[in-house]
Amino acid sequence: MTRLEQVTAKALERLNHDRYLLSKAVGKRAEELSAGAAPLVDMDIKKYKATDIAIHEIAEGKLHIEKED
Repeated sequence: MTRLEQVTAKALERLNHDRYLLSKAVGKRAEELSAGAAPLVDMDIKKYKATDIAIHEIAEGKLHIEKED
């Protein structure tokens, strides 16, 4: 497993280094995962925090994130 700092850096690159957008996206996706949504990456929801899974999903390009106006 890759270090979380490296994964976060990759996720930030995908979102043009917009920390606010990353924070909002991770929070929203973590809520979905906590409510029972299936992870889009091969990580066990019982072993990892929902926020960690969400960051991995974003870093791997599994989620399409758009900025809200």
